[in-house]
Amino acid sequence: MKHEHEINPSSGYAMAGSALIVAFVGFISLLMGSIALIALIAFPVLLLLLRGFIMIQPNGSMVMTLFGEYKGTVKKNGFFWVNPLFSRQKISLRARNFDSERVKVNDKLGNPIMISVILVWKVEDTYKAAFDVNDYENFVKVQSDAAVRKLANSYPYDNFDHVDEITLVSGVDEVNESLEGRLSDRLQMAGIKVIEARIGYLAYSSEIASAMLRRQQATAIVAAREKIVEGAVSMVEMALEELSKKEIIEMDEEKKASMVSNLMVVLCSDKDATPVVNTGTLHQ
Repeated sequence: MKHEHEINPSSGYAMAGSALIVAFVGFISLLMGSIALIALIAFPVLLLLLRGFIMIQPNGSMVMTLFGEYKGTVKKNGFFWVNPLFSRQKISLRARNFDSERVKVNDKLGNPIMISVILVWKVEDTYKAAFDVNDYENFVKVQSDAAVRKLANSYPYDNFDHVDEITLVSGVDEVNESLEGRLSDRLQMAGIKVIEARIGYLAYSSEIASAMLRRQQATAIVAAREKIVEGAVSMVEMALEELSKKEIIEMDEEKKASMVSNLMVVLCSDKDATPVVNTGTLHQ
C-alpha cells in the first residue's frame, strides 16, 4: 500500500521572472513583425509557464499526479512552480469539526434513544485521503454514523438496578474513549486522524421518554425512602437505648412496640406529624 511522500517544488518567484522575460520577448517580436515566428513559440511557452504556478496556504496541501501516477504532495506554504502537466488536488490539513445528525438507535437493553457525535478530525495522509476512498469528507460522515450506532448498541443508556456497569450516562469518559477508538480504526484507511470524539446529544426517544422519566423518579423516591427508613431505625434504636440507660421510664415489650410504631410513623411520614397531648395515663 502506498503512502504520502512530500515533494519540494521550485520557487514561484524565479519562474515568474522567466515568464515575464518570455512575455516581453513575445510582445517585442509582435511589434517587429519580421520575427513573428518567435511570438508563435513564446506565447505557448508562456501559457505552460503560467499553468505551473501554485499557491499553498498555511495548513494546506496539494496532491500531484501525472497521467494517473501519483508524484507526491506539496505541503510547504508559499508561491511555487511545478510541472504544468501535473494534475492537482487541494486537500486542507486544518482541523475540522463534524456534528452529526441525531440518529435513533437502540441501546444494549433495546430501548430506543437519540444520539449524536461531535468529531474533531484532520487529514494526516493525503495519499490515502485522495486515492484510498472515493470522497473522504463523506467517508467521515458515514463512518461516524456507523460508529455511533455500534457504540449505542454496546452500552445501556442508564442502569436502574444499581449494578456496577458502564452506561452511556454514567460512564462518559469510558464511552467517549471507546468512541474515539472505534472512529480511529474506521477512519485510518482514509488517512484521517481523530483528534477528539465525544457524544454531543443523548436522550431517550420521544415515545418512551415520559415512561423512563417516571421510572427515574420512582427509583429516586425508593432510594430516598431507603435512606429515611435507615435513619429512622437508627434514631428509634438510639432513643430506646437512652431511655433504658438513664432509667427515665420502664417499658415492657408492648410499650416498646407502641413507641417504636409511633416513632417510625412520625419519622418516615412524608407529611408533618400532628401532636396529640395525652392528659391521662399511658393506656388512656
